[in-house]
Formats: sequence, C-alpha cells, structure tokens
Amino acid sequence: MTRFQTRWNNSKYLLILFLPALIYYVMFKYVPMFGILISFKDYNTFKGVWASDWVGFKYYSLFFHSPDFLKLLKNTVLLGLYKVVFGFPAPIILALLLNEVRQAVLKRFVQTISYLPHFISNVVVVSMMFLFLSPTNGVINKVIKLFGHDAINFMQNEHYFRAIYILSEIWQHVGWETIIYLAALSAIDPQLYEAARVDGASRKHQLLHITLPGIMPAIIILFILNIGHVLDIGFEKVLLMQNPSIYATADVLSTYVYRTGIQSMNFSYGTTIDLFTSVINLIFILTANWISRKTSETSLW
Repeated sequence: MTRFQTRWNNSKYLLILFLPALIYYVMFKYVPMFGILISFKDYNTFKGVWASDWVGFKYYSLFFHSPDFLKLLKNTVLLGLYKVVFGFPAPIILALLLNEVRQAVLKRFVQTISYLPHFISNVVVVSMMFLFLSPTNGVINKVIKLFGHDAINFMQNEHYFRAIYILSEIWQHVGWETIIYLAALSAIDPQLYEAARVDGASRKHQLLHITLPGIMPAIIILFILNIGHVLDIGFEKVLLMQNPSIYATADVLSTYVYRTGIQSMNFSYGTTIDLFTSVINLIFILTANWISRKTSETSLW
C-alpha cells in the first residue's frame, strides 16, 4: 500500500465531511472572482463580459477623483475601527465575567439571554431601534422628557448614527462571540489555578497571569480576522438604518456600491469599488498577521 493510500484510508471520512465546505467556497467564493474583470471593462449586459470594451483603470480614476471618495472611506474606516475598538473587547470581557460566576444556573441563564439577540434578524433589530428611539413614543425619549429635556430624533441625526450602530452590534453579537472565548477558557488546566491559590495569588493575579495568557492565542487569531474586515461593514443593517438626512456619516462603501452598481445599473463602477474594498481588507489582514508573527508565536499562517 502506497503512502497516499494509507493517508487516504486514515483521513477519508474527514475529507468527505470537508467536501461540502470545499464545494461551497469554490462555487460561491472563487468562481465569482471572474467578475473582477468587469471593473476593467465598460460592461454591457447585452454584450457580456468578454465582448464588452476594455477601459483599463477608467472607473478606478473616476472613483478616486469622486467628491464622495474621502467621505465614503472616512465613514467606512471609522465604523470599522469603532467596531474593533469597542466591539472586539466586549465578548472577551463578558467571557471573563462569566468564567468567574460560580453558580451554574445563573451562568447558563446569562449565557442564554446574551445569545438570543444573535438569532434576531437585522430587520427586526432595526425596527426595534426605531421604536425605542422614536421621538414621540420611544422609551429613551420618554426618559429624556422626564428629566425636562426635549425629545431627540436619534435616527434622523447624523451625529448619533455611529454610536447607535456600534452599540446595536455589541448588543446583538456579544453573547454569541463569547462562545469561542469560553471554549478557550475551559481548555486551561485547573491545576494552574490550584497552584496559584496555594502560592497566595489573588483573583486579579490569576486573571492576569493564567486566564489572559491562556486565551491569548484565540484573542490574537480573532483580532487578525477582525482587522481583515475593517472595511467590510454590515451592509444590511446600515442600509436599513440610513436615510438621505444622515448620509454624511451613514453612507459607507457597501451601501454606495448598492446604489451605484445595482440601483443605477453601473456594474463596472460598483465592481471597482467592491474590489478596492477587498484589496484594502487583504492588506490589513496581511499586515496584522505579519505584525503578530513578528511579535508573538501566534498567527494565521
């Protein structure tokens, strides 16, 4: 029996399980990459991709010289950075807090409650936001009025958009994202904590010298993946939240692509912006992975 046959016999069931995921990524991730050609052509739906005229970097030049370019880039980068700065530590903090809870029933209850928003669709979440923040009947504005202040139309004010979006993202996903960190915490050897207690280490010192180092590989890997999605702001929620009065802060690259590429049927221009976003995200994730590999022993590759 050859070496290949031996490895196949040992791994064939795992490979069969992996096959559906492979087919999915080939069909829906790699095959569509052919569409990037459209960004270099004056695409015509009747002529098709190959028959359309080559225009080179025409649409890239149009986008980079567009008066909306800097605004779109600023809005997208700021939302992405805020999501990393405020959203990324939230599940880590929640996982550490849950790890300190000794009552199993209370711990399971908190976990269940924090997981539930993840399964609510963005349409429902945004509808709830409009109800809670309504200037007439919203709970938040009723509390504001109790203190003698005027009601605030949060959803029509561009200055509140980023804060509302980030807070809603944290509330919706913080519980679900703690699962990975709780799994990493469960892998830490309990004997380390016992030895630390024998040596007189406080809960704070156990947290700093055992718990955090134990989950640091998971933190680094997820941080690199989050950096790779800085410009990949959730299209659906932003689209549902935005309106022309708050475009100054709410208009991001993904919604601009939708308006110009799909609604205006300017497919070449929309593809150009989308490819630009993907390239920047790739640069971010490569840079973050390189820095992590240079400064620690953990990286994606």
